[in-house]
Amino acid sequence: MSVLEDTKILLGELISFPTVSSDSNLDMIKHLADRLSACGVEVEIWHNETGTKANLFATLGPKRDGGIVLSGHSDVVPVTDQDWSSDPFEMEERDGKWYGRGTCDMKGFIAAAVAMAPHYAQLDLQRPVHFAFTYDEEVGCFGARALADTLREKDINPAVAIIGEPTSMRIIEGHKGCYEYTTHFIGLEGHGSGPDRGVNAVEYAVRYVSRLLELKMDLQQRAPANSRFEPPWTTINTGALVGGVAHNVIPGKARVEWEMRPVQKSDADYVKDELHKFCANTLIPAMQAVHPDAAIETEVIGEVDGLEPMDDNKARDLVMELTGANGTDVAPFGTEAGIFQDLGMSVVVCGPGSIEQAHKPDEYVSEDQMAQCLDMLGRLSAKLI
Repeated sequence: MSVLEDTKILLGELISFPTVSSDSNLDMIKHLADRLSACGVEVEIWHNETGTKANLFATLGPKRDGGIVLSGHSDVVPVTDQDWSSDPFEMEERDGKWYGRGTCDMKGFIAAAVAMAPHYAQLDLQRPVHFAFTYDEEVGCFGARALADTLREKDINPAVAIIGEPTSMRIIEGHKGCYEYTTHFIGLEGHGSGPDRGVNAVEYAVRYVSRLLELKMDLQQRAPANSRFEPPWTTINTGALVGGVAHNVIPGKARVEWEMRPVQKSDADYVKDELHKFCANTLIPAMQAVHPDAAIETEVIGEVDGLEPMDDNKARDLVMELTGANGTDVAPFGTEAGIFQDLGMSVVVCGPGSIEQAHKPDEYVSEDQMAQCLDMLGRLSAKLI
């Protein structure tokens, strides 16, 4: 059986596990662990706090620093209210395309990497190759952050990571981060006829949004020289402002849902520091002058670092050599890559399928894209011996 045919069979098996982020991924992780263990890969499974989900980290070759990580996330987005032409959790082939939820985002890469494991196992490996499959990427990269913590604790130090998100096999060496927050305002309700006797949570939320808009403009001046992103600066978006119950009631509660997409981590630190000072020095004292229990609390929904382009990037140079590409790109979408970069690795994003197919009904990956991915992974063999 060819490695492409084996990959296709394995991908069909992975698609049959409905690993929507709200559900467990344990059955799929066990299936992958069994496949890898069968060819001599040393597999570790690290569960989350509830035991309902797990990361898989597996290693072939010598136990030393400097290995290469092949990484993908196991979870997929829901199919609810999407109009599919076939069962999204039963892979179907039509006209050279493999359809199913997760085929390109991103079980296709996982299947290709695992299908290559028996080949790597036959080599006299001088450099370890690691397989890292995570949970909950789609809802905040929680699995990758837990994986990073475990790698630090165990002093495991790979040098290079290839994140197999769907890039149409283009090499992505940079993308913005994604930081999401909900800021809660706790004021004091009262009758609308006496606004000075209450603390209007909505009005303070509006002042907070006004500061966000000022920072939004400031960030345009902080854009790095020659930034390749579009737009080239860190962005802020106010997604929702919710509060109040009636025209004649001073609202006691409000919330602002907002996000920023940093091009550099220093921008995120700047925004958070400025907001903290504005709340601590201006808004909260004014609120508590009327009601001592008034407060502003910011809930972190997720803070996923971007992948910052680096002049010295061994992963980029390696994958350019493996694929024959003569250029790289940056991407508007987020991945787990920044988490691996923060561990000190050189990182690129490169995988089969198009991001244009991800999250949509009738998601697919083409057989040609899978063949290109397997060709890249096959050429990796020479870098492991």
